[in-house]
Amino acid sequence: MKVAYFDCHSGISGDMILGALLDTGVKLQTIRKGLASLGLKGYELKSRRVKRGLFGGTKVDVVLSSKAHTHSRTFTSIERLLKRSKLPKSVIEDSIEIFLRLGKAEAKVHRTQIDKVHFHEVGAIDSIVDIVGGVIGMQELNVGQVLASPLNTGEGTVECEHGVLPVPAPATLELLKGIPCYSSGIPYELTTPTGAAMIGFWAEAFQSMPLMKIQKSGYGAGSHVIEKHPNLLRIIVGEAEGKGDHKIVLVETNIDDMNPEFYDHIMEQLFSAGALDVFYTSVMMKKNRPAVKVSVLVSPAKREAVSHILLTETSTFGIRFTEMDRIILDRQHLEVQTPYGKVAVKVGSLDGQVMHVSPEYENCKQIARKKKIPIKTVYDTVLKSAEKKLKGGN
Repeated sequence: MKVAYFDCHSGISGDMILGALLDTGVKLQTIRKGLASLGLKGYELKSRRVKRGLFGGTKVDVVLSSKAHTHSRTFTSIERLLKRSKLPKSVIEDSIEIFLRLGKAEAKVHRTQIDKVHFHEVGAIDSIVDIVGGVIGMQELNVGQVLASPLNTGEGTVECEHGVLPVPAPATLELLKGIPCYSSGIPYELTTPTGAAMIGFWAEAFQSMPLMKIQKSGYGAGSHVIEKHPNLLRIIVGEAEGKGDHKIVLVETNIDDMNPEFYDHIMEQLFSAGALDVFYTSVMMKKNRPAVKVSVLVSPAKREAVSHILLTETSTFGIRFTEMDRIILDRQHLEVQTPYGKVAVKVGSLDGQVMHVSPEYENCKQIARKKKIPIKTVYDTVLKSAEKKLKGGN
């Protein structure tokens, strides 16, 4: 399996992620082209080679013109901006999920609702560019698994829109729940809310670098020049040993006294927290009481977040965990040209051989509704186009 390992010895931020991705070989023009579909005006995305200490890296800058609109934005306005763009559906969905994480964190620390949160720094053009550009870059990197080291948060204070805040900032601290982190004593904000939200969304686990055959690496430079400390985020890309085997946690609980209408909401919450799958099973408990077994598959790093939802959103008095090994196919997301236009497909491979090709259901559903044709017809047509492309056809 192709793996990206984020070495966060100097924390993580949106611009550092973008810089490290470009340093691994992702093309700046690809990022610019994707961002152009958002319709944001008054900025220019630039990259340059810099040194942090004795080591070189790539620094990304969002240069604003006098015409740039840097006013605060709500989550709804950012969501609308993304949905009306021509970005691939997967980029739109991932970007929205990261902004949703940020919105929930801000709402929690300000004791308000997400629709009343105004993203000041995060809603500004440079932060939208960092997040959406980072998602585009990660999809270009096309890895099957993302892992990360524990995060160096830094310490001291930081001045922002809300005034002078302690480091980690309150929203950052909320986003770091369940993620291993520490401070090495450096008096700067090393991990930002944007960086915490992005790596929290991508990383399946926070650990030491796994056994892997290294293929390439990239260094993204932070804004601060820190004496005797290379302020760089490192992304290491390689092939992990073991054909995609890694740990997964099964979280379960049995419920026999909850309003069934709640299950839909709970499932949405679990997926938002990073669950890989959620499923319900009818069971019989003691005294022959009918009940529902809630099962959640999740990476070890997201176990605490999922547990919190089950304990607060359901009527359960306890939950149980089982750590498992699993083997998965190498996964690749492609866009194929079909008679209906470009459609996303997912490809699963083993040892370089394609095992499964699966058109994205939501794409097929939208086409079927728009064209007023059976979804099976759409699915089969997309599948044939994908298989033709994979065999080297046009």
